[in-house]
Amino acid sequence: MRILERLEQLYAIGGGPGANRPHPSPAEDEAHGLAAEWLREAGLAVEVDRHGNLFGRSREANAVWVGSHLDTVPAGGKFDGALGVVAAIEAVEQIGAGSVVVLRGEEVGCVGSHALVGSGDPLPAAFLELHVEQGPALVSRGAPLGVVTGIVGYARGELVFRGRAGHAGTTPMAGREDALVEAAQAILGIRDAAAGLDGAVATVGQVTVEPGGVNVIPGRVRISVDARAPDAEMLDRLVSTIGLEPGQRTEPVAMSPRARGALREEIASRGLPVVELASGAGHDAGVLAAAGVEAGMLFVRSLNGGVSHSPDELSSDEDVALAVEVLEATLGRLVGS
Repeated sequence: MRILERLEQLYAIGGGPGANRPHPSPAEDEAHGLAAEWLREAGLAVEVDRHGNLFGRSREANAVWVGSHLDTVPAGGKFDGALGVVAAIEAVEQIGAGSVVVLRGEEVGCVGSHALVGSGDPLPAAFLELHVEQGPALVSRGAPLGVVTGIVGYARGELVFRGRAGHAGTTPMAGREDALVEAAQAILGIRDAAAGLDGAVATVGQVTVEPGGVNVIPGRVRISVDARAPDAEMLDRLVSTIGLEPGQRTEPVAMSPRARGALREEIASRGLPVVELASGAGHDAGVLAAAGVEAGMLFVRSLNGGVSHSPDELSSDEDVALAVEVLEATLGRLVGS
């Protein structure tokens, strides 16, 4: 299958292990150059905007875009972003309508899509993005494909715990004020707070201990918190339970009912189970949706336990073929409506 061959070509750019096309880098540029060649081979008119985003427009460009990104995290996976790009090229070539868009810097905050929506340039009426799930939900439900209901919102910040530093050997256990012990209890509370809300997650990814000596009782500890939820009310509850004052916050955003409906119907027409789920990760589709574009996302089942941002990222050839078929058909529906 041509799509799989193209994924291998992209995977080889930047060297291994894994995919290494960070934004901005010569490897990301090389990947965009290769994609531009494929767009020309598909008979599409190639353009690059002032933000570096790549477009391939058909003769019947209409106002529907299909695409994703080609940048990766260090030692990333073969499918993340890249599958959405090669599938978009295939879909637009086969349907003969719509435009392919390859967006810059998704992995570092959706740089390209944010630049687009903030530039004042015309946006599409609709946008479709195919992406690997990056999680285990579809495997657990026995479904090769999933329709994304929306992109979760997140709140990020820090919690600080203060105790009293002291000698690790001479301070009795009963008299200690250990900031790390207090932080550890809070971390367990953060886990429990998220577990008590269906669809919410929370992560402590960084812990800074001061003074930091192996023989010194921690006097001050700072932890990072990343809290996510599929709707604003749940995110509010999670943040309040944790006691977090976020330094950063993005609101959840829903995918277009029209795009979701078209994806559901195409999946159901093939006798496949129709599974809807929220995306726990941010995507360019979410940025465009927040700007008023009718955006839709199709997930393809991730194997290997749903691992992503890793060389172990995997989706089967059969699931990829189904996903491309549904993407093409959905594009046909949207450009014809």
